[in-house]
Amino acid sequence: MDDPKTLVSTDWLMAHLNDPDLRIIDASLHMSGTGRDARAEYEAAHIPGARFFDIDAICDQTSELPHMAPPPELFTSRMRKAGIGDGHQVVVYDHSDVRSAARVWWTFRLMGKTDVAVLDGGFAKWLAEGRPVEDMPPITRERHMTVQRQAGLVRDVTQVAAASKLGDHAIIDARSPERFRGEVEEPRPGLRRGHIPGARNVPFTTLLNDDGTMKSPDALRAIFEEAGVDLSRPAITTCGSGVTAAVLALALERIGHRDWSLYDGSWTEWGSFPDLKIATGDA
Repeated sequence: MDDPKTLVSTDWLMAHLNDPDLRIIDASLHMSGTGRDARAEYEAAHIPGARFFDIDAICDQTSELPHMAPPPELFTSRMRKAGIGDGHQVVVYDHSDVRSAARVWWTFRLMGKTDVAVLDGGFAKWLAEGRPVEDMPPITRERHMTVQRQAGLVRDVTQVAAASKLGDHAIIDARSPERFRGEVEEPRPGLRRGHIPGARNVPFTTLLNDDGTMKSPDALRAIFEEAGVDLSRPAITTCGSGVTAAVLALALERIGHRDWSLYDGSWTEWGSFPDLKIATGDA
């Protein structure tokens, strides 16, 4: 099931750990209130050769919304300095509850880079198997990188509002059922409760096994279908702030559904606009 363009196992990474064209990224992101510091954890222990990707820093710094997709110039500059360039195979992992590696996988895809995969099971599985770690950052040499932004992989609020009204897309929400139905307060204060009208709820956690690995393509497809997702339509994935929506995007890619995009602002944006319609309860 190893696919260097979507998902690779710890066995695959161990076998390729010393490949000269391999680049590993720690993309851990912890939400406020967890008491965890992703960069400090990286500095204490990481997979040998891994670089740290700060999702909250490599983003659109002009936006008031959290960790919106970075402009190509910023992404390219940061990756070049990290020694990541054209011709490299990238493997992204995380050690966080929100499975943030998928967000960085999507960011590379957005920039036109397809030789990138998520480490199945992440750092937790790597540690559980007793595989090597180190506490020193790698010595990097700046590499050349060219990008070509794939505008079709991201959607803004106007495009999502049109899709919701027309019903011509499958809008899939990765949040918990309680948040989707509007039964609990949102983590970010000031947001309304509920979901985008017409959306279907596929909590990202349902796509994962107990050890954090992603379920088989057949199981993933069944989960989407059981949630009422029409896989014959183009899909738009959404969540709280555009992170776990990328887990849905990765799962769609794994089942061969290539016509998908991610709503970057997600509920942080939609829920803050009083003039946008919302729905509550089940889909």
